[in-house]
Parts: sequence; C-alpha cells; structure tokens
Amino acid sequence: MPLQFVYSDQDFVPDVRWSDGERLGISSTASKFDTTIQAGWTDRMKAGLFRYHLGDLQTRILPGPHGYVAQLNIQRGIERRKPQEILSIQQEFNAEQFNFNKINPEEILFEMIKGVEGGSEKGQLHEPCRMVVLVNVSPLEFGHCLFVPRPSGCFPQVMTSFAIQVGIESVLLSSDPGFRVGFNSLGAFASVNHLHLHGYYLQHQLKIESTPVKPLVPEKGFYGLLDFPAGFLFYTESERVAEVAEAICRVTNFLVDGNIAHNVFLTRGCAPRERTQSEKERCSRRGVRVAVWPRASCFGAKEESAFNVALCELAGHLPFKNRKDYEFISEREVIGIIQRYLLPDSEFHTLEQQLTRHLKDK
Repeated sequence: MPLQFVYSDQDFVPDVRWSDGERLGISSTASKFDTTIQAGWTDRMKAGLFRYHLGDLQTRILPGPHGYVAQLNIQRGIERRKPQEILSIQQEFNAEQFNFNKINPEEILFEMIKGVEGGSEKGQLHEPCRMVVLVNVSPLEFGHCLFVPRPSGCFPQVMTSFAIQVGIESVLLSSDPGFRVGFNSLGAFASVNHLHLHGYYLQHQLKIESTPVKPLVPEKGFYGLLDFPAGFLFYTESERVAEVAEAICRVTNFLVDGNIAHNVFLTRGCAPRERTQSEKERCSRRGVRVAVWPRASCFGAKEESAFNVALCELAGHLPFKNRKDYEFISEREVIGIIQRYLLPDSEFHTLEQQLTRHLKDK
C-alpha cells in the first residue's frame, strides 16, 4: 500500500519568495510536501531505480533579456525510454504500449489525498480522484516526479479539471519557489499517452513568473502574455483554485476539440499586471501562474539537434542533450527554434478571440 500524503487547504503556503540561498533541502524551512517528495526521490536515487544518476547539472544563463536557463543533461538524451509514436492529439489509450500501470511499484512515492477540513471524512476521497506521485526514472532535474490521476483508469494524455487542480495545489503546497509543474499534450512532445503531469525543482527564476500580461477575461483569471513566446496565462491564489482550474480545462478542452497541441506550465508567480512590477511585487509569489501555449503539432518529427520545444523550453528552461549546443547556443538561436513551433500570428489572434468568447459565454 503506497504512502498516503493527506492535505487540506490549510497546508497551502501563503507566500514564497526568492532568496540568495541554495536549493531548499530537507530542513525546517521545507514544507511537509517538499520533505516528502525530496526524501522519497533521494531514497529512490540511492536505491538505483533511475536510469542514470543525476548529480548537480551544469547550468548557465544565456545572455539576453529572456534570461534562458540552459542545463546540460547528456544522460537523459541517451538513457531515457524511447517516446511513443503519437499520431493524433485525440489518440486513444493503448494498454499494449508502455503506461504507468507497468512501472516498478517501488517508483511510487505516495498518493495525494485531499481531506475535508474539520470533518470526519479527512483522508477519504472517491476512487476517481486518486493522484499517484511517482519518480521520473529519466529525470530532468532534482525531484523530477510524475503526477498520475488514478493510473488504473487508463486515461489518455488529455487534461482534466482534477489533474490541473491538483497540479495547482501541489505548487501551493510547496514552500520552494523553484517547484514547477507542467503538462505536454499529445503532439506537443508528450512521450507517454497516459495522463500525467511533471513536477520538478529548478532553482532559478524564470521570466514567466513576473512578465506583464493583458487582461482577456480577468474575472476567470484569464490573461494574454505580452512577451515571447505568445500564449495565455491564468493566475490564482488559494481561494479560487477549483474555479480557475475549471476555466483552464475549458481552454485545453477547446484546444483538444480543435486538434491544437499545447503545453502547460505552472509556477509560483506575481499577480497579473499590465506593466513591469516593482521590486517588492516581483519578489512576492503569493499565487500560481499557469501558462498555456497553443502550438504547432509534432507527429513523428525528428528531434531538434539542440532541444525539443515542450513545457520546459517554452517557460525558459532549456535542457540540452549535447555539450556543443549547451555551450554555444545564443538567445537569438533559441528564439528562432521556438518560433518554428508556435502558431502563426494570424491563427493565434483568431484563437485568442475564440477563447475569450468561449470563457465569457459561461
């Protein structure tokens, strides 16, 4: 029986801030959520369950206004499981292919159980709402884990309101501003067609945390990103998580229905502003920013020599598979690669209008 991590809204960390310190370890400053993930993940690494040992990754910040965080992770490029062949954004689950029901049970860290505050039902959740957290055996970074809603349900890689809500709550449960969660749709470099989100720690600030936005449907927490790469942004603090999760799912469902691939990235971030924030505003991380990037689909495409454009890359985190690209690539080259995966401007603006109307209709 996997370890159960029982939590409620009372466990959310109301505000986190960046400091000059190193990664939060298992200490008095780490939340219970961080301690549970980090201790379990480190234990599995020592036990040899991973495809390779992940030490401190070589990291450099690319010169330029975007502040791209480049990391060298050669072993992931060599040792990770070959991605599945994806032919459609709405591809059905195939039990014959690899899925998370076939993993070594020791890879499971815990099950997330949201209890009812102040009542006798604490720890009791209906079966469809089980969220299983397991290690990613080909990690991108420290603490890289997967969030899999009820694995036995065999859900395809299509976002659900439950999955996105628990993703947001996971970020709120962490006291580390470097904890991130993300989702790749089919056709957007998802490598397994079994519903899952990624979670990991990256101890560098990203521009997406504070970049200015324009209001689209602010009452639903929906905004447009004003800077590259073109996309949408949701924002929520702890009081509106379920409501905003539902709005996010309406957007991702709209994209799936339109056969539009997409990547989603969740991080602690500043409240939405149409201008550059003050230093005080930029330091505070009371809420969660959820970026949604519609993009061109990739079916059976060869890998880029430098990197694939998925949730990390769009957010400004660039994992490289070879040293030459890592050491010599420029911000201008990164922007050029990412640009090829984005929707043409005319298509994006049409989609922005459609989604704005779609969210206003209800």
